[in-house]
Amino acid sequence: MTFNFDAAVSAPFRMQPGLRRMADGARHLTPAAAGSRHQREKLAVLSTAPGQALQVVAGFDAYPALHALAAHAAHEHPAAFTWDGGRATAPALGVAVQGERIEDLARGSFGLGDELGRCLRGLPPEWRLAGLLSLAFIEDFALIDGRTGTLPWLAVALPSHWAPQDKIGRHFREVHAPVADNALLLRASDHLMRMVCGPDRWERFVWNVTRHPCLNAHPANVDPAPWPAHAFADARAPRAWWRTERQTFIALPGQAQAVFTIDVQIEPLASAIDGADKATRLHEAIASMSDGVLGYRNLSAVREPLLAWLASRAA
Repeated sequence: MTFNFDAAVSAPFRMQPGLRRMADGARHLTPAAAGSRHQREKLAVLSTAPGQALQVVAGFDAYPALHALAAHAAHEHPAAFTWDGGRATAPALGVAVQGERIEDLARGSFGLGDELGRCLRGLPPEWRLAGLLSLAFIEDFALIDGRTGTLPWLAVALPSHWAPQDKIGRHFREVHAPVADNALLLRASDHLMRMVCGPDRWERFVWNVTRHPCLNAHPANVDPAPWPAHAFADARAPRAWWRTERQTFIALPGQAQAVFTIDVQIEPLASAIDGADKATRLHEAIASMSDGVLGYRNLSAVREPLLAWLASRAA
């Protein structure tokens, strides 16, 4: 399912949970397309800097949740992923994982079997199943423990301007402490943890306008330079991108836990805001942001030219 613009972009803008019930038949996961940007950028991270993405609290046993995620993936997308309780296979990738062992299958249709196999062999054995899931699907994954309100396990290769190593093991309130205008989020934290770990299916959507075109926006991967002075000088092709996330929660029955999935997308702002209605809605949302939210989203310096561009687009 793609980003829901109508559900996510509204005015006045407020930092809020924004949870919505998933539609009947909606899926949590999306198989990675052949040679997709998601797969390539994830492969680069997991091959060269896996510690940026893969984090676990010392002594935490992630296998029950990981096996439940594998079973869910196989149920949703049996052609893209199979799981028999011990062996996980991504047929199109030409790779399988059984325990610590990596199996090279007949060369996958993606033509990446050797490269993926090398990547998975380079991971610590306990991370190889997570690595296969990460490369087979576009989503990133985090485990929420509803009993403690913490994040004990993360496999996030495409973070949005945050570092997984700074969030591991921390409580929801600590994770969201840097968020501007976060009072509503923090007050609702315990209730939210119970909700997403319960029997209902939830999703939420978040968005931002950014000057960074990569899916992987780990702080170590992002150029810290400010917005260019003429980012919106070319009305047809501003130097700005529309970054969105669709987030869902796969509850794990009997464990008071949920797998938090993050589907990151990015495209040029001019192609994403492709009509007057979208431009108007986004203009109203950004115009209503507080100074704190603008600063948190790194939009303070471009608020006026961005609003001017959106107003022109709306007209």
